[in-house]
Amino acid sequence: MNGTNDGRSPPPGPQAGVNEGEHEDEDANAPRRPPIHVLEGNTLHTRLTRALGVHYPFVSAGMAFVALPPLVIAVSEAGGVGMLGATPEPAPALRARLRDIQMGTRRPYGVDFILDHAGQGDFTTREHIDACIEAHVPVVAFHWNLPPADWVRDLRAAGTKVWVQVPSVEVARAALALGIDGVIAQGRQGGGHNRSTTPTLKLVRELREVVGELPLLAAGGIADGLSAARALFHGADGVWVGTRMVASVEAYAHPGYKQRLVEGDARDSDVTTLFGPEWPGQRQRVLRNRVVREWAGREDRAPTTPSEPIGATRLVPGVEGGDTPYAMPRFSAFVPTPDTTGDLDEMDLPASGASMARIESILPAGQLVVEMMEGAHRLLANPYELETDPEDSERS
Repeated sequence: MNGTNDGRSPPPGPQAGVNEGEHEDEDANAPRRPPIHVLEGNTLHTRLTRALGVHYPFVSAGMAFVALPPLVIAVSEAGGVGMLGATPEPAPALRARLRDIQMGTRRPYGVDFILDHAGQGDFTTREHIDACIEAHVPVVAFHWNLPPADWVRDLRAAGTKVWVQVPSVEVARAALALGIDGVIAQGRQGGGHNRSTTPTLKLVRELREVVGELPLLAAGGIADGLSAARALFHGADGVWVGTRMVASVEAYAHPGYKQRLVEGDARDSDVTTLFGPEWPGQRQRVLRNRVVREWAGREDRAPTTPSEPIGATRLVPGVEGGDTPYAMPRFSAFVPTPDTTGDLDEMDLPASGASMARIESILPAGQLVVEMMEGAHRLLANPYELETDPEDSERS
């Protein structure tokens, strides 16, 4: 069991690994969900499942702010691969997060880093990489820019598999030249920071010819069994799931943000460079709330002078010494969490419209993993409706 279906995120501290029934003050009369069972008859064996020894070819995206240890643990315990969103937290916080994950699961998991430089310095440093090496992290993924060759070399020498998320064939070729272990194909439907202009399934087909026998994951617009089955049918070895996992119990996202994903539809996301005095000018796919609609097409004219904060949040919740309050400036790129106060219509809400069209409720992460993968398994047994790429006729 991975939580109750009330949309509230568990706190991100060490208690994330506590099993059901271990809380002394738990209401014994409260209704309980049945335990999640990994189905051993599943035949979705791919390069990904063989490489990591996991049951399902499912990876939860390492989303900044919301993919903290409770979500990582829940996904890995359900038979997938949970990825920690490590950026923009400092290396000491990463070490604390890794300890929490290792207390909660012994199954494969990973850490996801954004590579870039902002006003406060590099998002990812050599100290972050050394923390992963010391903790024997099974997988490290990089996004936005390519990692230095020595980082790839040292991680792989320590037994860590290195993946790179790419928006195009050209970037994939450059990543492969570094000797990486896997590629994540981020299509234009993907929520959050996204440079891709190619539909997800088209990019998967293009990259399948390039990556050879390496595991290839599909990212962007995957939120149910049908979209996962389509990705696997078109050549992916696994799925990388973001927006759907924000709308899970364990995701450390603001309840109002989760609910907007449930209520949203295919046309309720947009691409913008509006957000980010902390990291300016970066392209994102986000939920089209009031501030996005207001500045659509004229993001370069948005005021950059200091103004009244739009809200407040905590920088590194659940880590000793990390609960520093942060006043969010207008157009802040910080995603709202349970610690955030303020107007969500003024905030950055990363989201895929294609995924929102498939989200109907907030559910435990483990349940989402199993239901999505078992649904994909059934569809792949008779794949007559998987050949068509919905991007051929629909806008996402």
